[in-house]
Amino acid sequence: MNKKQKKMLTRIIIALILFIGLKLVHLPEMVNVILSLATYFLIGYDILTKAVKGILKKQVFDENFLMAVATVGAIALGDYSEGTAVMLFYQIGELFQSVAVGKSRRNIAALMDIRPDYANVMIDGELKQIDPDEIEIGTRIVVQPGERIPIDGVIMDGSSTLNTSALTGESVPRTVKKDDTVISGCINLSGVLEIQTTKNFEDSTVSKILDLVENSSMKKSRSENFITKFARYYTPIVCYSALALAFLPPLFSVLLHQSPQWNVWIIRALTFLVISCPCALVISIPLSFFGGIGCASSKGILVKGSNYLEILSDAKIFLFDKTGTLTKGVFEVSEIHAAMADEDTLLFYAAYAESGSTHPIAQSIRKAYGKQIDRTLVCNITETAGMGINATVNGHQVSIGNRRLMSSMNLSLPPVKQKGTLVHVALDHQYLGFIVISDCLKPTSADAIRQLKAAGIKKTVLLSGDNEAVVKQIGSELCIDEVHGALLPADKVEKVETYLEQAYGNDKVVFVGDGINDAPVLSRADIGIAMGGLGSDAAIEAADIVLMDDDPSKIALAMRISKKTLQIVHQNIAFALFVKLVCLILGAFGIANMWLAIFADVGVMVIAVMNAMRCLKI
Repeated sequence: MNKKQKKMLTRIIIALILFIGLKLVHLPEMVNVILSLATYFLIGYDILTKAVKGILKKQVFDENFLMAVATVGAIALGDYSEGTAVMLFYQIGELFQSVAVGKSRRNIAALMDIRPDYANVMIDGELKQIDPDEIEIGTRIVVQPGERIPIDGVIMDGSSTLNTSALTGESVPRTVKKDDTVISGCINLSGVLEIQTTKNFEDSTVSKILDLVENSSMKKSRSENFITKFARYYTPIVCYSALALAFLPPLFSVLLHQSPQWNVWIIRALTFLVISCPCALVISIPLSFFGGIGCASSKGILVKGSNYLEILSDAKIFLFDKTGTLTKGVFEVSEIHAAMADEDTLLFYAAYAESGSTHPIAQSIRKAYGKQIDRTLVCNITETAGMGINATVNGHQVSIGNRRLMSSMNLSLPPVKQKGTLVHVALDHQYLGFIVISDCLKPTSADAIRQLKAAGIKKTVLLSGDNEAVVKQIGSELCIDEVHGALLPADKVEKVETYLEQAYGNDKVVFVGDGINDAPVLSRADIGIAMGGLGSDAAIEAADIVLMDDDPSKIALAMRISKKTLQIVHQNIAFALFVKLVCLILGAFGIANMWLAIFADVGVMVIAVMNAMRCLKI
């Protein structure tokens, strides 16, 4: 418990002792009244203060106002015990709710611990701790064993293993060495690392993730928005209803020349107010979503808002990118087929033309070339989206890309039977040959598709810019329902549009990509899920949900968390409304007393909050 909660607990214990003592010990009436009022104000002064402030701010109708009116009214009618009891048990419920929310927040706080406190910088031969916000790009920092990497960068010296569990939810360490890229938030487990920063702290992975999680509560679900609007209209209605219940029946009795029984009807109205307090809904629904997001975060699944967690439960059509999503995206040159020159010449021109690209295929070609590239020999590099690259290499015009690029140059290609991604090369508008690039499936891809189908997904679709043969082979291996290859980025958006139109009722369309070049598609689908690549900027920016460890099987886990969260939300709504409706009817007819009203308010809230806490675990 924090300091505020401990203070509240102390007040509750003292008030409870006084309340029980007044019940057990017979005191003179005046002494009993004074001690009862003292007990009431001890336990309820903060509620009364909040109610008065709400009235002054013209924000009258809230739970503080309901509790204040109900308890003050009971005491004014001489029911000191009931007025004090209502306030006492309401505060017990508030304490319970505060502790529950605190537990949920601590679950999120575990993720917040990834924020580094300092960065070690060598100044005048001595390591000094500097605030990460003050570190400029290009600064060399030192990370010692046990310390957290403060800023994204490249290892300039040293090797080690990193604990990435705070980002991915996985405990398996990651081995790093010189020239490897590392991201902030990971813990250095063994060797000393000297890292050259590549970003400012505000742009680093840890900063983006913390901002994402902290702001996730801003994007509310339909259920939360419903409860907010419901409470806005519900509370004034029940207040006016209670007012009518207090005055209309007695007035009718007067007109009929009967005893008005003012005390009876006012007590019923006050009981009605206590029962009607919407605490259970207003507290438990946001808490459920907060718990669901916290549970997902602990598993390495970052959800940008409760609205996305809610929509995911309705997902029925899943569209997948191939490279980097279902496959490892680690390409290797497996074959070289030269038509007009030897293989070395073909690889030379291909590597130089791809020298300015960061695409995994380009990197694999440069790796296969294996020699230092003289960038002064390359100029006029232009890229055609979804087709390839044109460049001038050592005075020659080189074109490298897919079949579509070659067709645009009116070049005829030989029949090809090889499996894999084909990269065709032309030199001075003459076909030079092709390179076969091979990729392999992620070990969890097949299991991911299997789990989704078991969860009731209606359709799985593979969308790729790779050639049809490769895409069909991957689709067949993974048992994907539909495959579409040779797609440009714009073609993928059109496919998403088509499936959005085909979606029936509340069925939602999800696109899963690697976040590097799929931003338009990720943003167009109902839900965009990106492979985080241990926190790639593009993934975090473009997607609604980010899988920090690139494991596609986490998609099914995210859906289970989503469905469980929504199930608990619906349970709380149905339970709270049913109990309150029954108790309101009983209260209106005088069957329910103030003790039942306490259960309808505090009891229902406690049960709903306890149920909401189940969202923290799956």
